[in-house]
Formats: sequence, C-alpha cells, structure tokens
Amino acid sequence: MPPLLLEVFKNRLSSVAEEMGIVLQRTSFSPNIKERKDLSCAIFDPAGNLVAQADHIPVHLGSMSSSVREAINSVSFEEGDMVVLNDPYRGGTHLPDITLVAPVFHDGEIRFFVANRAHHSDIGGISSGSMPLSSSIYQEGLIIPPVKLIKRGELNRELSSLILSNVRTPEERLGDISAQVMANKVGINRMRELLDLYGVESMRKLCTELISYSERVMRSYISKIPEGTYEFEDFIEDDGMGREDIGIRVRLSVKGSSVRVDFSESDDQTEGPFNAVRSVTLSAVYYVFRSLLPEDVPTNEGCFRPIEVITRRGSVLDPVPPAPVAGGNVETSQRVVDVVLGALSKAIPEFVPAASQGTMNNLSVGGLDPRNRESFTYYETIGGGMGAWAGGDGESAVHSHMTNTMNTPVEALEHAFPFLIREYSVRRGSGGEGKRRGGDGIVREIEFLSDVEVTVLSERRRIPPYGLFGGEPGERGINMVFREGRGEIRPGKFRERLRKGCILRIETPGGGGYA
Repeated sequence: MPPLLLEVFKNRLSSVAEEMGIVLQRTSFSPNIKERKDLSCAIFDPAGNLVAQADHIPVHLGSMSSSVREAINSVSFEEGDMVVLNDPYRGGTHLPDITLVAPVFHDGEIRFFVANRAHHSDIGGISSGSMPLSSSIYQEGLIIPPVKLIKRGELNRELSSLILSNVRTPEERLGDISAQVMANKVGINRMRELLDLYGVESMRKLCTELISYSERVMRSYISKIPEGTYEFEDFIEDDGMGREDIGIRVRLSVKGSSVRVDFSESDDQTEGPFNAVRSVTLSAVYYVFRSLLPEDVPTNEGCFRPIEVITRRGSVLDPVPPAPVAGGNVETSQRVVDVVLGALSKAIPEFVPAASQGTMNNLSVGGLDPRNRESFTYYETIGGGMGAWAGGDGESAVHSHMTNTMNTPVEALEHAFPFLIREYSVRRGSGGEGKRRGGDGIVREIEFLSDVEVTVLSERRRIPPYGLFGGEPGERGINMVFREGRGEIRPGKFRERLRKGCILRIETPGGGGYA
C-alpha cells in the first residue's frame, strides 16, 4: 500500500469523525455538550471494530466498540435505522453517556457504522444530574438497552416519549439527542462519499492496512520496554457508603511485543457507585499505552491488539449487575490510569509522569431556576494539576487522562443557570515539589441564586497524588460549603440540599512532583 495514499485516507477518515463532533457540539442544547464538548465520535467496520476516531474523550472511545457490537448483536439493522443505548453492562460507561449507532449502507449492504456518545446532564435517578451516591444501578437513572430510536429514517416516538418522561429536563434532552442524530447523519453522508470515491474493496483494504499499521507501531513500542513484570497499587479513598481504601492493583507483564495487564488482585466490587465496568477498565488501559506512543499513529483497533487485559468478575474493575457504576467511569478510571502508569514508571521511568490530580471533581446541581420557573440540571468536571515527568513540569489547571473536556466558561455558566461564580483561579502552590514540579490545581467557587440539590463525587481528598523518584505528592483537594459566611469542610463524596445564597468551594488537587 503506497504510504502517501494511506496517509491521505487516514486523514480523510478521521476528518469524518471530527466533523461529526463539530455538528454534535454546535447543534446541542446543553452547556455540558455545547461548551464542555463532553462527547465523542468514531467510525467502525461491519464487525464493530474501531477504524477511526476524533480526538475526543478517552473513556468514551476506548469502550464504544463494545456498545457498537452490542447493537449489532441485538438488532437487525435496516437502512435509516439508529440504535440508542446507555447500559454500562452492555458496552456503556455510565447511564448519562448515551450512545447512538447507525449503519452506513452502500449498494444495499452495511459497509461501516458511525457512532457518537454524549454525556447528558440528566437521565433520571435519585438525584439531579444522575451522578448519585447510589447503591444500585437502578437508582442512577433510566437504563436503555440497544433499541431502535430511528426506524427507517423515522423517529420512534413511543421510545422517545418514554425517555423524555424519565428525565428532569426533557426539552434539553430532546435537543441533545436530536444533535446526536444529526451528527450520525453527517457521518453517514461523508462515509458514502468516501465509498463512492474509493470503492468498497479499496476502502476495505485501506482500513485493514490502517489497523495493521497501528498494530505494528504499538508492537514496536512495547518491544522496546524492558521485559519483566511490574506491580503497583493505589486506592479509591471511599465508596461514599462507608467503605474505605478500595485497592486497585496491577501486575503488568511485558514479553516481546505484547503486554499483559492483570487486575485480578484488585478489591471486590463496592456498595457505592465506584465500580468500573470492564469496558471502562479497558478504556483506561488502552489510553495509557496509546498516550505513550511517540508517533502520530491513527487510533483504531490495531492499537489494542497487543494488549491483554485481565479482570476478575465481581471486582471493582469488573462488577456484576446491579452494582452501581456512576462514579466508576469518572473516578475509578482515573485510578486505573494511575496504577498502570505507576507500574510502567519502574520500566521506563524517563517517559512516565507522576500522578496527575487523579479525579474529575464531578459536580452535579439541580433545582428550579427563579428566572423562568423551569427545572435545570448542571454537570461539570473540574480540572487540576498534571504530574511532572523527566522532561518538564506538570501543566496547571487542565483536564488530564480520562477526561478531555473543556471547562464551562463563566459567562455561559451564569447565563444558563442561577449561579454567581465568585472565584475561578489557579490554586497556586498545590503542585508537588521536585526537580520537576507538579502542576497546580483549580479553585472554583459558586454562589447559588436559588435552592439547589448538589452532588459531588471526588477523590484525592485524603490520599494525595503520588510523586515519583523522591518527588513530593500533589496537594489534596478540598470541598467546602459556606452558609452565612461560615465555611464547613465536606468529604470527597456528598449529596446535600443548599439554600439560596449558599456557596460551594472546590479546590482541586495538584499533580505529583518528579525528582
């Protein structure tokens, strides 16, 4: 295959996923998707193998193949169909992440699938924002198995009505789902244009070669890691239900051009919502190895083939239903990254950073907006410090690892919700000391202009992000609530009703230092 042809094709294919993402972002209703870009788009072959993706959310993209395969195995696709699902135990991540899968027909046969996933700021459940301190997945929101939302180009109104009847903000949900539909339509049209340009057989060969190329590059990289077995452990601080120090343990074995990542010694699944389904665990592992590749390699199924991931059924990294999972996608995934990087630091110390903030500082708020007397739900993750490495200091005030979102600008936030942002700043001095210094965290302080229900799921409030080789750990995060000027510390996970005028202050962790 001529390298130039392959390079041009690679960029054409990835540009389809990028355009899908732009359409989804610009046509969505919620600030979470429109401003923060909490979305992902990708292209798959007829078997559900990842062929191309846009540079969106790592935890979405590493797991979306599982959702596409579930859709393929569950329904018989016809032209114009789109399947919706969010079930974490069928390839999803957590319930707010809704996936939409559509076939690309050409000459009467399915040649590709396009899919997108977006985090909806409410999907029902016991608390506003659908990121609750739950003890069962049934408390987290509406569970959608693979089912046709669009049938032969027509909206399944009964299903749409069912979904919208189970959420707090139906108009916003309808707008965001409609944006997902339009993104897939754009993807279908662009893929048909490529099929017309290259032909079916040439497209098949080009995709096969792209996947093989990515596999060769990944194997070449792994073969340069010293052979051996490397171990590391870290902990989820608590599950919000009283259980503390939940161990995430890895035994990483490198042999030749393959790697085995064994989590079977990790602790049992939790009562609280910090279980990560296997698809999330896979995403975190794949992310680490993909991020270490020095070349601009297309991310597809080939990147994953040299990596074997072992989990234990019933563990916190491979739970059994109906275990709750809302926080596993956002918090436990971060700890998986921390332990895999920690193990690799023993093999390739010059390339691996100290721990980044290790949390997404999930904030969900809901209530009644006094400006229009309508219900609102708000969800955001807050950045922090990145870990330092041999080549430099860690970045400050950024999202790291399993989240790749933007922030919600202050202007957009105050326009959309009854909030007053009192402070949004870099948390100076929160990065760990060392020859290379960890990045600093963020301070976000919000005054609520109406009565609200607040849920915070955060980590690194007790166990700090680790430094490497003598570098100091990053500062722990702090959650505070102010009532009538008096501040009170809150734990890493809490749900609370706050009156108008109360203030929530979140100080996010810094990254670890590197000596």
